[in-house]
Amino acid sequence: MITLDTLRDVLPDHARDLKLNLGSVLSPAGAPGLTEQQIWAVALGAAEASRNADFAAAIGELAAAHLDATCQTGARAAAAIMGMNNIYYRFLHLVEDPEYGSMPARLRMSVIGNPGMDKTDFELICLAVSAINGCGTCVASHERQVRQRGLSREGVQSAVRIAATVHGVARVLDNLNWTVEETEARAA
Repeated sequence: MITLDTLRDVLPDHARDLKLNLGSVLSPAGAPGLTEQQIWAVALGAAEASRNADFAAAIGELAAAHLDATCQTGARAAAAIMGMNNIYYRFLHLVEDPEYGSMPARLRMSVIGNPGMDKTDFELICLAVSAINGCGTCVASHERQVRQRGLSREGVQSAVRIAATVHGVARVLDNLNWTVEETEARAA
């Protein structure tokens, strides 16, 4: 079974800061302004967006202790929809031709209007995933949404710190060709 300590122990010495940050940002003391549910929902969405299936599965297993099935599905849905939207809206921003912005997107995005979970939490995950994917338009839009819904700047910063750390850990684990099975075998 994967634990947060197991994940941290896999990280090599050159990723010591990530190891320390991972332990910090996934705790209420290390993520001011966020609830435990928000911390783990953002972590799960960020792990899904980080394109490391084994790491996403491990974070999913850890998150399951903190999130109900609806929140888990919502976090994954946010990562999925933003994977599409971040490309589309980044294109609209970068192309520097306002006529594209006046054209209908013709992309289904109904999960944004009805995410099946708390709307503020869904928007927060969308913000974190957009930060990972580098879409300034989506970052600005989702930041405005969560702030209008009462989340503090400190909470926004905590969510982005979680996304940054989770993404950094996923990249290091990718470079190590890390797998859950290998870690579980070593622990047994």
